[in-house]
Amino acid sequence: MDTDSTAVVFIEFQNDFTSEGGVLHAAVKDSMEANSTLDNAARVLDAARGAGAVVIHSPISFAPGYNEISKHPYGILKGVVDATAFVKGAWGAEIMDRFAPAESDIVIEGKRGLDAFGSTNLDFILRSKGIKTVALAGFLTNCCVESTMRTAYERGYNVVTLTDAVAATSIEEGESAVKFDYPMFSTPTTSDEFIAALESSSALADSSRGY
Repeated sequence: MDTDSTAVVFIEFQNDFTSEGGVLHAAVKDSMEANSTLDNAARVLDAARGAGAVVIHSPISFAPGYNEISKHPYGILKGVVDATAFVKGAWGAEIMDRFAPAESDIVIEGKRGLDAFGSTNLDFILRSKGIKTVALAGFLTNCCVESTMRTAYERGYNVVTLTDAVAATSIEEGESAVKFDYPMFSTPTTSDEFIAALESSSALADSSRGY
């Protein structure tokens, strides 16, 4: 791994998922606790910043009334509308304080669907920075993370999925996606393994520069 060409994308670490009082928190709480999602993702965030990898946050939000999507949504987006989740400007749509973007981080704007590439300039940013490896963490394991993973794979990136830094609406759904889907479109990796690779790459780069 080359930290200069590696980006870590944190998908929807927003209060509606991550925090008590968030309208979708109860739906993902068991999966988060089973994976220690927040603790592992926070460790990856610190390690990525320390190693000099590109850190990207990909929140989702909608204007009040959800006019950006169909008048008759179905599936996961219907669940978002029914729960009144991720309303722009509301507390629930804010990135959790623990994952608040640093000055050096990048916040992707315009995510209105599942795939973080779909309605944003994520691909442009990654390519303009020479990114080859994309590591993914966040919500939901088998929805937005998986959708983004598949697109990143098809666009030629080396995709890493952080298997213990994701969460789903049930433990079973998350485990199924990680076991059966993730290996088809990514290299499933634990947070510890990824952090070790980051630190090793960073140390190697420092050594080559004579630090």
